[in-house]
Amino acid sequence: MENSVSKGHPKGLYVLFFTEMWERFSYYGMRAIFTLYMIKALLFDKALASEIYGSYTGLVYLTPLLGGYIADRYWGNRRSILFGGILMAIGQACMFMSATNYSNVSVAAPLLYLGLGFLIFGNGFFKPNISTMVGQLYPEGDKRVDSAFTIFYMGINLGAFIAPLACGFLGDTGNPADFRWGFLAACIGMVVSTISFELLKNKYVVTPDGKGVGLPPVKKALSAGENASPKIPMTQILIWSVLTIGLFLFFDFVLDAGLFGSAIYSITLIGPAAIITDKSLSKVEKDRIWVIYILAFFVIFFWAAFEQAGASLTFFAEEQTNRNLLGYEIPASYFQSINAVLIVILAPVFALIWTFLGRRNAEPASPTKQAFGLLFLSIGYLVIAFGVKGIQPEIKVSMFWLFSLYLLHTIGELCLSPIGLSMVVKLAPIKFASLLMGVWFLSTSAANKFAGTLSGLYPEDVKLEQVIPAKDFQHVILPARDSLPENAPFVVNDSTFWVNNGLGFETELSKVFVAKTDVEGSDSVYVLQPGMATWSFELKAGEKEGDSTLAVLKNNYNEVSEAAITRSKLNMILHNDPAAKFTFTADGKQLAVWKRDKIEIWNHNPVKPKFAGFEITGLYEFFLIFVVLSGIASMILFVLSKKLQSMMHGLG
Repeated sequence: MENSVSKGHPKGLYVLFFTEMWERFSYYGMRAIFTLYMIKALLFDKALASEIYGSYTGLVYLTPLLGGYIADRYWGNRRSILFGGILMAIGQACMFMSATNYSNVSVAAPLLYLGLGFLIFGNGFFKPNISTMVGQLYPEGDKRVDSAFTIFYMGINLGAFIAPLACGFLGDTGNPADFRWGFLAACIGMVVSTISFELLKNKYVVTPDGKGVGLPPVKKALSAGENASPKIPMTQILIWSVLTIGLFLFFDFVLDAGLFGSAIYSITLIGPAAIITDKSLSKVEKDRIWVIYILAFFVIFFWAAFEQAGASLTFFAEEQTNRNLLGYEIPASYFQSINAVLIVILAPVFALIWTFLGRRNAEPASPTKQAFGLLFLSIGYLVIAFGVKGIQPEIKVSMFWLFSLYLLHTIGELCLSPIGLSMVVKLAPIKFASLLMGVWFLSTSAANKFAGTLSGLYPEDVKLEQVIPAKDFQHVILPARDSLPENAPFVVNDSTFWVNNGLGFETELSKVFVAKTDVEGSDSVYVLQPGMATWSFELKAGEKEGDSTLAVLKNNYNEVSEAAITRSKLNMILHNDPAAKFTFTADGKQLAVWKRDKIEIWNHNPVKPKFAGFEITGLYEFFLIFVVLSGIASMILFVLSKKLQSMMHGLG
């Protein structure tokens, strides 16, 4: 058979390469514009966008435990991949429909969550099963497995390279309505992936002796005297259930991890515990599984820092990076292609390095490679931390700093991720192959949720604090205050703008005029921002420089100017001109913007986030979090490497 030769790789590897490339195109294309869609189209704040992003990417890597179990016990890899691909295509279609209705958040948000649900469960059936099939293309002990996974990993990143460029070009245009085209491209990529696998799997995805890889498990007839697999005792089921509930409650109520975070973290602990206590496992098998678990724990710190690419590093690219290149402003989503293109370039180099060292018996063990991966990750954040140290928030830094970070992270990733996948295939007992691949992805699940939590610490000097439907304007506090501060420059009551010294601007149907009015006794009081000495209201018919100003109201230390504008004309302008806005400013700071159907409230003095008791006052402190977390994890793993290698019993 062609697949039995020891030189080169079987054609089935390239079928899986192509299938995974388009599935990753779908995933990374959607991810490239996901947080941007939430903050620029749906107007979610960064903390909420980070929370949703972390929950989504965390759950994406949690469901492989379910998909791996069903594949091992019932469906096999092939059927699971087909089912997962169909679900993910539906999910991307929901994202497209959400973005199509972005202006109506009550419609767009449910479609967003529905789409994420399909993507989460679809990925659970697709991801662990296609990774497991790579190792089954080779005979046991074949030295080509590590290089095969590196080539497979290059396919993943070829899709991840193309995706942000294509989906970012279509979706990240500055026009919120265009995000839908980026999601549509991601949907098409998923359809291509699923169809290509179905057409080619029977011919090429086979074992060295020509048998199909990934078929449903065969139930063997019991011979005389052979007992069926014992059922799990009810008491054991109850014990694991109680432990799971207990851990969930601990994470939710004690650590305040939230619903999804508590579920992810508790299952990440209980799932591996349930497997390692299986009585059919031998001492050697348990040792090897423990190696998988220990390394999975350490890679949590790697992915928690690495996965900032889709959240905080995208915010950094959007707001703090000078993206001008030869007169063209590069979309922030494009920067997510840097890591992928470097993987495509460097993966063959690393494949040659591991092969070269392997032939000379000098190849580092898997734990040592992964320790190096964490070290390079830490150095990457150290570089960018110094790049932003002492820089004022309004200053944008060179793209060089972000590129340097991605280069170092790519080197770290090539030391860790494909080696980890190969290690699970080599160390896992055959009967638990897909399930333990699911456990490996559990660590990535916890890491991604943790990444979202860390991204929520991203420091902001100006924060979009609230978005209010215009129809609810007179029922909402801007921003919420318990009482009217004595130094408030102005408050808003229905259609009346009040000044603390008693002067008020009352907007009637026919004119704007100055009036003496008492704030006390008003039905509703709204405070925009305390402590400002000067303020203004300005209505413009567009957002470009030079657009005509239709009305201005200013207070410059009691020097008041007025301009007539009818309320009906104001409503007409806001309704008919998508770019029209009514801006409230104080001391030159934009506090609120009234657009067609919503009012955005901006806070210029948000509370500084804290991590482990330390206040994060700027980007320098924020990036140091990842330097410390990944650096400490790297050092500990270096110390443990020899012990872990001995526990692998010759398979490292």
